[in-house]
Amino acid sequence: MTTQLETSQALSDLLRLHREATDKQGLVDVATRKRRLQVAIDLLVDHHQALCAAMDADFGGRPAGFSLMNDVLGSLTSLKHARDNLEQWVVEDKRSVFAPYDQLGAEAWVQYKPKGTVGIIGTWNAPLFTLFSPLASALAAGNRAVLKPSEVVPATAELLAKLIGQYFDPMDVAIITGGVEIGQAFAGMPFDHLVFTGSTQVGKKIMRAAAEHLVPVTLELGGKSPVVIGESADIAEAARRLAVAKGMNGGQLCISPDLIYVPVMAREAFLQAFREAYSQLYPQVENNPDFVSVVNEQHMARLDGYLAEAREEGAEIIHCPDVEVSQQGRKRPLSVVVNPPLLSAIMQEEIFGPAVVVLTYSDIKHVVEEINSGERPLALYYFGEDEAEQSYVLEHTLSGGVTLNDALMHAAMEDAPFGGVGASGMGHYHGREGFLEFSHARTVFRGAPVDPRGEWGLLPPFPEGFAEAIAVQITR
Repeated sequence: MTTQLETSQALSDLLRLHREATDKQGLVDVATRKRRLQVAIDLLVDHHQALCAAMDADFGGRPAGFSLMNDVLGSLTSLKHARDNLEQWVVEDKRSVFAPYDQLGAEAWVQYKPKGTVGIIGTWNAPLFTLFSPLASALAAGNRAVLKPSEVVPATAELLAKLIGQYFDPMDVAIITGGVEIGQAFAGMPFDHLVFTGSTQVGKKIMRAAAEHLVPVTLELGGKSPVVIGESADIAEAARRLAVAKGMNGGQLCISPDLIYVPVMAREAFLQAFREAYSQLYPQVENNPDFVSVVNEQHMARLDGYLAEAREEGAEIIHCPDVEVSQQGRKRPLSVVVNPPLLSAIMQEEIFGPAVVVLTYSDIKHVVEEINSGERPLALYYFGEDEAEQSYVLEHTLSGGVTLNDALMHAAMEDAPFGGVGASGMGHYHGREGFLEFSHARTVFRGAPVDPRGEWGLLPPFPEGFAEAIAVQITR
């Protein structure tokens, strides 16, 4: 698989074999699904240390503890939840039959059938989780899968390719590695479902490629997730929890807070509390083993460009911690950009790194209007104890998910769907909703033992007055 043509042909051949095996196998029993899920669990448990080392190498500095918590344990939670709840999910769903056939012995139910083969394109910021968490839903639904790890984390991708090859029969789960060209070819293959995690811009290209074969897609795309801090909020606690959230993975999470709306009167109290909280977590940057590096020079240059533009346009920038750092490295203090111009890049583009915007406001309604003027975010956060205000924010905004009085937490819910809306994505994984996402819901109707339509005058040749009798049913 050294060229795009060879890779595409090999993948095309594999998908053909998968389709043949799926059609021949028929029902994928619970034991088979559990076995596949357990293989993935065993792989992660057996090699968690090597996988963390690979991620650390790819980032140029990523704490093993964070990789274990976010990628390994996060993936295992998804896999084990699917394994342990599978029997409940696969049960056929009995449905009510319309009258009068419900009285004549007819029956109906919904089967949840595997779609076939699911392609999963992961991303670099959570290189295990964005593969194995959707894989849990795909395998629970009885599908086969092909994984495509991100080329931005080559050491992790190489190790995954080796381990997937060792642990899985390629007729169950296969993996393909490579650069952008391979990813484009992957997206254009006739999968039965395609999952992509990444940017909105690339997500549009993935969806266009999938449309060639009418492949349904699940897209998890991120966006500028806003935080609304109400006047009733505990400012110090809100600042502390947001500092914790913003430090996770160096801000390189799809649901990382991008915009923090703070009441004008609470501006100084929030900035001081936030700076103190973040600096306690990360009192130094360079040589700090707890601090996650920006993944590569390209992303570092992008962030530096955002900050330079904001500074040139007069925005106040506060550093947490406020220490001198070599511009040669990729570990940087968190930059808090206060009230930058609306059209600046840091206000328009997803930050995805150690920077955050703080915006002051006087009227909560104006905050909601500003949030609604942009694309739908993947996450929204509200801090406050005013129930009426909380309800107003929830009822007048639309986002992929919400966490109240904390941040990031809704994404950790396995017994609830995770996904975006609009520009932040479509579809879900996690829990039963993930199982349903990768299943075909097929209605089955069993006819009644007797068919009275002829006796009732409902079959040709229609008796006199037939149309009038039907019309009465419409208008009564």
